[in-house]
Amino acid sequence: MKDKFGREIDYLRISVTDHCNLRCRYCIPDGIQLVPMHDLLTYEEIEKVCRCGAELGISKLKVTGGEPLVRKGVARLIGMLKRIPGISSVTLTTNGVLLEECLDDLKAEGLDGVNISLDTLDPERYREITGRDELAQVLAGVDKAVKSGIRTKINVVLSEFIRDQDWKGLAELAKETPLDVRFIELMPIGAGALVAGYSNVDVFGKIQELYGTAKKDEREHGNGPAVYYQLPGFTGSIGLISAIHGNFCHHCNRLRMSAGGELKSCLCYEDIIPLRGLLREGNREDVKEAFVRAICEKRSAHCFYNIQKVTEKKYMAGIGG
Repeated sequence: MKDKFGREIDYLRISVTDHCNLRCRYCIPDGIQLVPMHDLLTYEEIEKVCRCGAELGISKLKVTGGEPLVRKGVARLIGMLKRIPGISSVTLTTNGVLLEECLDDLKAEGLDGVNISLDTLDPERYREITGRDELAQVLAGVDKAVKSGIRTKINVVLSEFIRDQDWKGLAELAKETPLDVRFIELMPIGAGALVAGYSNVDVFGKIQELYGTAKKDEREHGNGPAVYYQLPGFTGSIGLISAIHGNFCHHCNRLRMSAGGELKSCLCYEDIIPLRGLLREGNREDVKEAFVRAICEKRSAHCFYNIQKVTEKKYMAGIGG
């Protein structure tokens, strides 16, 4: 289904838990309030939403959070979503801590790809950024994912806490390993509005100074707005998601749904359409009408360039970024 600006909306990102994703203790402070389970959608409710979306043209799904792998039985959900008629791709975003132990079940249920959030390869820096000593588990998960043949991507958010040695080490992953390393400009949402980010343009320039002139990689890598490049001698690719310095709103194809069933059309704004009550009342047509409304009310563009106009105040972990 197309929105009023002619964009084909075919991608839904689904948060299955509002738990902290344990990624960065600077951006997600200790003591975040957890949501009671009865306020979260069940897997069956999530599947019903996705069936309604598929009937309207949604074909690609991303399971995210918070941290999705902390929710028991999430592999079962992957299988439920894969079996929906019209769904062509189901992928997952994780911090990677539990990935190694969960991957066999996820693959058996048909998972098409995994994105792993990681901001450094240095154990001391990882402990400084996250407050935890779990880098070895994450890297074991990355290695297992690559060897399994599942499409694997590393997500690096460029905040003031990421140093040159961090992004350089992560870029090197794509040199010897067939995966994508994606550099993501920090969006000024929630706690992200309190810390500084820096430009993909600057980082990509430094990458080319180190590794040579990049060529555009025209192969299809996924569902979202990343632009990919190949560097001389690299096995994998470098991706750029430039929300601030490369506004991609003109071809945005996505909606988001929180773990509590709030349908959201743009990260920048607090606007939501609640689905949980509609689902529990059992009216499928009302759920489909809510989807249509979310698509029709989708805005032309974000306003990250003017932070005073950004109305979303929640942490990214609470809205399924």
